[in-house]
Amino acid sequence: MKKKLSFPHTYVIIVVLIALAVLLTWIVPAGKFPRVKNEASGQMVIVADQFKYVENQPVNPLHIPLFIVRGLIKSANIVFLVLIVGGAFNIIIETGMFQALAGKLTKRVSHRQALIIPAFTGIFALACMTMGVNTFIGFAPLAVIVARSLGYDAIVGVAMVALGGAIGFSTGTFNPFTTGVAQSLAGLPLFSGLSFRVICFVVFLIVTNIYIILYAKKVKAHPELSVVYEMELENKAQEEKEPAHDVVQKRHYLVLLTVMACFGLLIYGSTYWKWKLEESAALFIWMGCLAGLAYGFSPNKIAKDFIAGSKKLIFGALIIGIARAIALVLDSGNILDTTVLFLGNLLIRLPSFLQAAGMFLMQLIINGLITSGSGQAAVTMPIMLPVADMIGMTRQTAVLAFNFGDGLSNYILPTSSALMGFLAIANIPYEKWMKFMWKLFLIWTLTGSILVIIANAIHYGPF
Repeated sequence: MKKKLSFPHTYVIIVVLIALAVLLTWIVPAGKFPRVKNEASGQMVIVADQFKYVENQPVNPLHIPLFIVRGLIKSANIVFLVLIVGGAFNIIIETGMFQALAGKLTKRVSHRQALIIPAFTGIFALACMTMGVNTFIGFAPLAVIVARSLGYDAIVGVAMVALGGAIGFSTGTFNPFTTGVAQSLAGLPLFSGLSFRVICFVVFLIVTNIYIILYAKKVKAHPELSVVYEMELENKAQEEKEPAHDVVQKRHYLVLLTVMACFGLLIYGSTYWKWKLEESAALFIWMGCLAGLAYGFSPNKIAKDFIAGSKKLIFGALIIGIARAIALVLDSGNILDTTVLFLGNLLIRLPSFLQAAGMFLMQLIINGLITSGSGQAAVTMPIMLPVADMIGMTRQTAVLAFNFGDGLSNYILPTSSALMGFLAIANIPYEKWMKFMWKLFLIWTLTGSILVIIANAIHYGPF
């Protein structure tokens, strides 16, 4: 009897990618661009015409576990955020507040369920116009509960938040971390070219909603077609063992007010006080503890539920740090700059009508190596801008290609802290997510290519 082929375990996939990165440090010539500070943006940027090959520094394969440990240390802020959010939300879930309110919501919108998905994606798309998607990782458990109450699965819940945020961030409408930095480096007026980016925002949001809604309807009609069907069965079995939360109690409203106040503070702090992940994680500790006390839990109950929730997310939290090792290996081998130079030279050789799409696709590739948006702008724009000038492409189009390339691939890359954070919170294996996401990513890639080709054709400017 033939064995059925199985998809590799997520950890296996990531370790293979780390090993591939190590191999590349033995093959790709090492090289460096000198860096100088750009006065307009404050970023350290490369000097594009002063690339020099340096002595190769291939990474010893025996050091792979060391890079994994370093990756975990470098990613400690988001690893612990995931564990803390998991613990805090488990306390809140134990109160039954989310389940009871989700049941009530389902009854009220029974004739308007089609509006729930676009409402969620729209809200998070608008919110992520000006801030990173990481800020909203903590909303995923709520979205999953809402999705399940409507007959969908955990994938739909995560998609409503993560992919809505992805559109807001990737189209760069008012994004200071990507558009702001890239336009400063290009000498463009800050947030110029807004009207076309708004059109891109609307197009991507419509495409994404159609995809999620079609999948959600399929899962509701045929639950066995869910890519996480086994996980949903386990969740239902677990819910049957637990006490039902069918009635909204007065104490639930106290819990809800606590959660809403904390989320409001999180958004305000992230926007006006420039909170980082550390402050967000600390707030989630407060949220879990205060919500538990509001419902009447004892300190011992709160502690036990917190630990139980964190345990569930260890698998996903560790992935974030392990995947970080890929970028650390490439950086240690000094082959990042060589790769960027190669891609820039390749772009010049493309037919003129494909050059804008080529730049977008190259930024997608580079984002797999440099996942920081502002960091990618600082490394790639000094190369891509002179290339754009040389081939007659407007600098605004080059910035748009960067925006799409930097943002969209974050939702298939195991090196993306945002994606892995969302999957960890919802306990969704990476390989299951990819079964859902790969078609949408191809649609995104085609849509983005068409939009940057149009931008190039209309001389999207001001220059």
